[in-house]
Amino acid sequence: MTIRILIVDDEPDIRELLEITLGRMSFATSSAKDLASARHLLSTEDFNLCLTDMRLPDGDGIELVEYIQKEYNHMPVAVITAHGTTETAIKALKTGAFDFVSKPVNLQKLRDMVNSALRLPQARGGEALAADAPQSRIGPSITGQSSRVVELRGQIAKLARSQAPIYISGESGSGKELAARAIHQNSSRAHEPFIAVNCGAIPKELVESELFGHVKGSFTGADGDKQGLFQAAHGGTLFLDEIADLPLHTQVKLLRVIQEKAIRPVGSQNEQPVDVRILSATHKNLAKEVELGHMRQDLYFRLNVIELAVPSLRERLADIPELCLSILAKIAKENTDDVCQLSDEAQEALLQYNFPGNVRELENILQRAATLCEKNTIQASNLEFISAPGSAPESAPAPATEPPNPNVDDSVDIGDDFSLEKHLESIEIEAIEKALEETRWNKTAAAKKLGMSFRSLRYRLKKLGLD
Repeated sequence: MTIRILIVDDEPDIRELLEITLGRMSFATSSAKDLASARHLLSTEDFNLCLTDMRLPDGDGIELVEYIQKEYNHMPVAVITAHGTTETAIKALKTGAFDFVSKPVNLQKLRDMVNSALRLPQARGGEALAADAPQSRIGPSITGQSSRVVELRGQIAKLARSQAPIYISGESGSGKELAARAIHQNSSRAHEPFIAVNCGAIPKELVESELFGHVKGSFTGADGDKQGLFQAAHGGTLFLDEIADLPLHTQVKLLRVIQEKAIRPVGSQNEQPVDVRILSATHKNLAKEVELGHMRQDLYFRLNVIELAVPSLRERLADIPELCLSILAKIAKENTDDVCQLSDEAQEALLQYNFPGNVRELENILQRAATLCEKNTIQASNLEFISAPGSAPESAPAPATEPPNPNVDDSVDIGDDFSLEKHLESIEIEAIEKALEETRWNKTAAAKKLGMSFRSLRYRLKKLGLD
């Protein structure tokens, strides 16, 4: 099958350069100098890909992207932009362009972009992934048939065709990484690496080395060259979870990597080109983080070219029965045991719960219930919730507290043998014990109640001799 590419540019030299470059890649080309000529060629010939300049005599590349999206949505479109017009390129990506390359055209980047675009099934004459594609096409992770999940799968199907950076928003435990994997699995990069990294879990002094790599001797302990995560994900997708936790000085370097598509390992003077699609996520409000000065505004705009919102489990309660079947089947497979069933009362209790921890919490509840249940049937009594079913979500406003009683003396008696350290320790012990009692000694739930991570609670239990 001959691959045909449409080139649209008003500069003869650029058209000739692209024709020669693509011809050497064994592709057939046709050229147009304006929108009218491009539309005529599209109506008379079949193309696998379109490369268009952003500035044309009778319009701009955005118009052509929109036209192709409407009339020939099986065809990827890549745009060529003037140097420094990144905002225009981002607008094209939001419209539906596959990717962009800046003038003066770097031929290697052009070849990489073309090859990546042509790996899409529809570009090669295969079946395009429809917006209403069944779950099996999007990936087994996106379970459910509620309107919110059907909408999510449709968005994933569309976004998988692009190279644009995507910011995935949603509450903790709602499945942001699963959505990122689904985008990767249905993209032209599906056969290349998918690497997920939690930015908040990397020590600040090591984050640049982890992301960009380092050379031998660049710092104490650097006994040899180390490949960074960008290099490991070359050709594939890098998912940066909890992106808001990146230090500001690292955000500057990440912005340059996105713009230049090259990384510089710590201690090296040389840049190395990388071809990586970046997906990012955080449970925080990124716009608010920009206002607070925790996130660079320019990086925010580059990461948030397109936003994908993953719904909370409270917004898709109709999916709980199907999710339970999937999770219980997974648990049974891991334990090489029979699949547990939910009693009607247990299912009703789950449907009445607000799930502050979303799907991740549902998995934990069912894992414990499957262990404790008898005769492979989960009863309502086997379910352990952080809050009572039917109660308001944790995000709801807290009820007003009673005003302090002026007749009660809450002051601390500081005597000769008073120890502030011991006093604070006793307060900490009391708070931890109360949280554990209220959550029936569920450490994960207690940590959440105390506003700390599970790891921090475990450390404090050991430190205070409560373990």
